[in-house]
Amino acid sequence: MSVLKEFKTVPDLFSYLTLEFGAAETKPALLVKREGKYQGISYSEFYEEAELTAMGLASLGVKRGDKVSLISENRPEWAYADMAILGMRAINVPLYPISTADSIQYMLKDSEAAGIIVSNKFHMNKVLKIRDKCPALKFIVVMNEIEEAGEYENVYTFKQLKDLGRGFKNENPFFFTDNMKLAQEDDICSIIYTSGTTGEPKGVMLTHKNFISNVVSVHKLFDMNKDDTFLSFLPLCHVFERMAGYYTPLACGATIAYAEGIEKIATNLLEVKPTVMTAVPRLFERIYSKIIKNIEKQSEKKQKIFEWAIEIGKEYSELVRTNSTIPIILNLKHKLADKLVYSKLKAVTGGKLKFFISGGAALSRDLGQFFSAVGILILEGYGLTESSPVIAVNRLNDYKFGSVGKPIPGVDVKIASDGEILASGPNIMKGYYKKKKETEEVLKDGWLHTGDIGVFDAEGFLIITDRKKHLFKTTGGKYIAPTPIENMFLASKYIDQFIIIGDRRMFITALVVPDFEALKEYADAHRIQYENEKDLIDKKQIYDFLEKEFTKFQKNLANYEKVRKFTLLDHPFSIETGEMTPSLKLKRKVIEQRYSDLIEDMYKSLGS
Repeated sequence: MSVLKEFKTVPDLFSYLTLEFGAAETKPALLVKREGKYQGISYSEFYEEAELTAMGLASLGVKRGDKVSLISENRPEWAYADMAILGMRAINVPLYPISTADSIQYMLKDSEAAGIIVSNKFHMNKVLKIRDKCPALKFIVVMNEIEEAGEYENVYTFKQLKDLGRGFKNENPFFFTDNMKLAQEDDICSIIYTSGTTGEPKGVMLTHKNFISNVVSVHKLFDMNKDDTFLSFLPLCHVFERMAGYYTPLACGATIAYAEGIEKIATNLLEVKPTVMTAVPRLFERIYSKIIKNIEKQSEKKQKIFEWAIEIGKEYSELVRTNSTIPIILNLKHKLADKLVYSKLKAVTGGKLKFFISGGAALSRDLGQFFSAVGILILEGYGLTESSPVIAVNRLNDYKFGSVGKPIPGVDVKIASDGEILASGPNIMKGYYKKKKETEEVLKDGWLHTGDIGVFDAEGFLIITDRKKHLFKTTGGKYIAPTPIENMFLASKYIDQFIIIGDRRMFITALVVPDFEALKEYADAHRIQYENEKDLIDKKQIYDFLEKEFTKFQKNLANYEKVRKFTLLDHPFSIETGEMTPSLKLKRKVIEQRYSDLIEDMYKSLGS
């Protein structure tokens, strides 16, 4: 176990990290890109910034138990604000930067937030638009230095907040350190709002014990230490990155580097050379798609070398996974394949990556096997906001693609009679804020009813089949789990988004958003003329081509699971249109209602 010491609260962890461990460390706690290069932030600077932020909040009247909201992209100030809020024994209510003004209003009002810290003018304007409808909201703090902040009452820049903090500290020099010591493990640490795919968001109350127990359990499974570097790009407002990409590295003294955004990930990987990184399947799908597109542009000889290398890699990695003896000939072939192919692909991650941790959605078995074949190990885990979040995870020496691993230490998991996954342990939430009925529906006799359907295989690996609410039944009486089918189609380089329809229908149909870059390349190569994307998807040649492509993917499906008809869309599902949650999950009901006419047309053409 590589945790620096035993902690009970996040302030306890922060205090030890910066005041004791950090005092002897020369390596940076945080890395951030400034003026074109990554610069380090020391432990002492981390502590000072958090302390002044806390003092500033105290000067604005924030006290124990108050809720302070936070809207920001990943950056050091997010960490300063978080540690400041928690160090004061207040409660952090993080919101997605992509949240709309209406959703911000709902969550600020529901949580009764006393104040909000935002990253820039854009977010400030969203809050200004709705603050009159949030009676508990007393102040807004903007991280960036913007002159416009002074035009509004009770709006401060981060610099002004810290200036207030310096004045408060002169009169109360031990306020921050004393308050951190008073934090209790059962105190609410954060209220995190769920995505709300099936209704209005619910505020999940997570305690310090919830988070810390999860951090400790993860460290028992993975050898992470102060020499590691994490690249942080998933939103810190999401519980997965908050625990796995923020508190977990801090607990072992590792360095956290902030990515500049999804569009700069490739560059940042080369600059930072991380050893560990959390990610979601969508990132790996994009990387895989780019690799395949690049290979298809190569000569036939290079394509054959690539295909040979992948087959060798799959055979080799499976023997490694099962701790089997590797034949001498295979070992020699693998070394050659590494020189010709794998080394070049691994270099793209910076060359020092030990493993990726994948969460947030299902990772396809094929994708996991492909990356393992080239020497990039992706360990998939499973959890919910309500479980802080990790319930199960694959280990470095005990993993299986297509599964989410085995339960982590201290967490018990069982399968209910209807197939629902139930979890119990110190990581399970206190409940939903101000929602007693909803809390009682998911917390029963000490067990969290996850809403996910799954099974344990013969080796004890947990396999998720679908969400309980997503299961639907055809008029033929067959139950269908849509997620595995959708994930299978998403492996196609020609598909960007895919959702199947079939509840109380005779057949399965689908709405498909193509990967237009790949589709245009196909059209151009086959001399299919088109004026725009709408014109492209209306071409019969394109539909016929994709129909053949889809046939390959569903050859192993039962007849009642096969997609009989699909409709191509010329625009993606998005958060702005209300078709996706901030965590990028599709809102099935919203989509079915919005595209009801297109869906009905498909079923009419099928004669049902």
